[in-house]
Amino acid sequence: MVATLAGRRLVEAGPAGSGALILEHRPDGRLWAIRAGEARPVVVRRCFPWSEPARYLSLRDEDDREFALVRDPGDLDADSQQALGAALVAAGFVFAVTRVVALDEEVELRHWRVETRQGPRSFQTRLDDWPRAVPRGGLLIRDVAGDLYHIADPARLDQRSRELLWAFVD
Repeated sequence: MVATLAGRRLVEAGPAGSGALILEHRPDGRLWAIRAGEARPVVVRRCFPWSEPARYLSLRDEDDREFALVRDPGDLDADSQQALGAALVAAGFVFAVTRVVALDEEVELRHWRVETRQGPRSFQTRLDDWPRAVPRGGLLIRDVAGDLYHIADPARLDQRSRELLWAFVD
């Protein structure tokens, strides 16, 4: 099924049949999506983390392009549902920040552009929501949507990232 969301053309998972989406974990440890004879490794991103946390899951390829949109995991076969569930648990939606690209402040928000192990991300935090030091090390940042970002060792980031984070690090 093809639909649009905010003007974007999306390929959606639907019930089994021609063009059905199949998800599986492969020996490389990644989630793979197979549709119409094409297989790609994908990562899962929630489109609406607060309002529909278990629905509308974007499956994105290595170039951060959407390969498929799962409107409802219940539309998938049982094995695919299990693979998707495991991928959601494994991801835990704690993004591992590897680089800070930009950090800007505007009125009451701080705008972040970062690179993570899961791909590039942009998010916002309130100005009074500072990154917190976590017991096992690093900094934890919660964005306005509730997603979490972890910087394991700020001292090991590249120089530009450290310069952008200097106000948050001892």
